[in-house]
Amino acid sequence: MTTMLDSSPISVVEALRGDRSQRPLIDIASAGGLRSLLEDGIFEIIGAERLETPLAVRTSSLQQHFATTDLAMSTPGRIRGVLIGQLLRLLSVGMSIDHAFDDAVAAWRGEVGTNELIKQLDILDDDDRARLATDLEAHFVTLTRALGEIPARWMPRSCVRATQRLAGGNVVLRDVVDLMIGTSTSEVASIALFDVTTSPLGEGAERSMRYHALMQTLRTSVMPLRTCTFSSATGEIWIRDVDYGLLARSVDDVLTSVRDQWSVR
Repeated sequence: MTTMLDSSPISVVEALRGDRSQRPLIDIASAGGLRSLLEDGIFEIIGAERLETPLAVRTSSLQQHFATTDLAMSTPGRIRGVLIGQLLRLLSVGMSIDHAFDDAVAAWRGEVGTNELIKQLDILDDDDRARLATDLEAHFVTLTRALGEIPARWMPRSCVRATQRLAGGNVVLRDVVDLMIGTSTSEVASIALFDVTTSPLGEGAERSMRYHALMQTLRTSVMPLRTCTFSSATGEIWIRDVDYGLLARSVDDVLTSVRDQWSVR
């Protein structure tokens, strides 16, 4: 695991891409084995029963054993997380951002129209709204200092969603990656996954990193090159090269989540 601060002269994007000559050949053989481990593990937990409502696994499911009293779980914290994600999407397509809060809110409204969280934003008083805007600006500055330019030739895609149905639909894995760069059609591993959080990094973030890598492998049958998570609260980034061992640990994480959900049904 690599830990960097946003004061590093190396940008996040440069660290993720690395030296092409040092990348391994693409791995298209591991996905089938990983899927088999998941199917066999789920069968051991659930058996042959067919569920009316499938068990759903998300990154939040993998973090349920960790503290939920963090500021990021509050309504302003959740809004801040959504807005920093919107700013990352704008940065990924080269948009110029003049006012972080206003531009992020406009992009969010344009995407979803309205939802419960936007309604909570709309009822904030002027002081709370100003504090949120100031807080977001600080996170945005940290992100932009660390991220670096994202060339279009690296094919950046934001908010990449994936769904995998297992055990005849009894279990559904869902995922959203904030930013993906690279291609799965290269002769060498190329895909890099980037996630941003407005909280300090902890064990839950590591589980999310490897879950993103597992889902990408299942979705494309090609193992990604690297997965990382960045904290806009601290400027810290964790980067992991993806290998079979990392993905197998994520399989264990998923099966633990399925087992926990099954035990309380």
